[in-house]
Amino acid sequence: MKKCVCTVCGYAYDPAVGDPDNGIAPGTAFDALPDGWACPTCGVGKDLFEPE
Repeated sequence: MKKCVCTVCGYAYDPAVGDPDNGIAPGTAFDALPDGWACPTCGVGKDLFEPE
């Protein structure tokens, strides 16, 4: 699984780590994130992320 980077603030979502502060378990692929998930740093949606 590859990382995806926010094009607004540079936050990198790492599937190996997940987003535990927002209930996303380690091992969750970016494509499997819920539609309402947003960048934990700047709050933009998944559509503003690109593969690293």
